[in-house]
Amino acid sequence: MSCHGPEGWGREDGTYPQIAGQLASVIIKQLADIRVGNRANPIMRAFTSPRVLGGAQEIADVAAYVASLPMTPHNGRGPEHLLPEGQAIYAEQCADCHGKHGEGDAEDHIPRLQGQHFNYLKRQFDHIRTGKRRNADRKMARQIRAFSRHDENAVLSHVSHLRPPAEKLARPGWINPDFPHVARPAPGNR
Repeated sequence: MSCHGPEGWGREDGTYPQIAGQLASVIIKQLADIRVGNRANPIMRAFTSPRVLGGAQEIADVAAYVASLPMTPHNGRGPEHLLPEGQAIYAEQCADCHGKHGEGDAEDHIPRLQGQHFNYLKRQFDHIRTGKRRNADRKMARQIRAFSRHDENAVLSHVSHLRPPAEKLARPGWINPDFPHVARPAPGNR
């Protein structure tokens, strides 16, 4: 709970991703990939072991719970001056798979990008580009190798500004009622 926080919002600095509101099928795939070693994540690996997380039903239950959490309206965002260029790159290179508005695709296990932290997106983009993230879609991995750093920053800035639908966002002051007594970092440090 300390990494992603009790609300599942991660950290604005991108140290940990926002997992709240992510598609359940994506969460299931990522947990399974970490468990079997298809995605390297030493911190998460311990949490995905059958002894800790349980079997398929428990993974599905966790994924459904996390997917149901409202998302933060205050994710870490990239530079605004790159938005027009990033929007054009996204429309041409990313929207076919991730959706016009970054909504993802549950059936194909393509993640929701809306509301994700800019620095987390940058780190994952680099991990996919370099092959460190082995469970990435092969087509995407090939495609992004041609991106310049400028193009990468532009498209990821645009992605970090994609807003989830209003019904997916937390109301001001919302705290997870399942964890009311957990200490929370000050705003800006989440």
